[in-house]
Amino acid sequence: MLTAVVAVANNNAIGKDNDLLVKIPRDLKRFKDITTGHTMILGRKNFQSLPRVLPNRHHIVLTRDKDFKVEDDRVTVIHSTEDLKPYIESKEEYFVVGGGQIYKLLLPYTDKVYITKVNAALDADTFFPDLKEDEWEITYKEKGIRDEQNPYDYEYIDYKRI
Repeated sequence: MLTAVVAVANNNAIGKDNDLLVKIPRDLKRFKDITTGHTMILGRKNFQSLPRVLPNRHHIVLTRDKDFKVEDDRVTVIHSTEDLKPYIESKEEYFVVGGGQIYKLLLPYTDKVYITKVNAALDADTFFPDLKEDEWEITYKEKGIRDEQNPYDYEYIDYKRI
């Protein structure tokens, strides 16, 4: 079972120059709480943008680069969506964490989406695909707290495929 986790600004913008558009401490904590102890699926560029292999999580890196290797037991490198089939069909929850191409590729197989919606118009080059209203229902919604450390209006919206 796949669950996507993403922070989006207006127009579903998620990144620019292989980096997050915003870093909201409470959202980063939520991401950590959701993904810790689980397996994350991400693209090579997204993986390489991380400061390190994230602790207490297994990383499945999807890449077309046949020469890409990572010498770490917490990382599995795969080269096709066919290699993801066991994860897609599993009852265990696997978290899709980007980037843009990976979200687009795996959204048709995704059962849940955890979105942090940031109310800001930000310059971006990477976007999250639109969720079709007739395919998804909101299961949870909570307004985030804006303060000195969290400088944007934002909310958490969780979706489940209908």
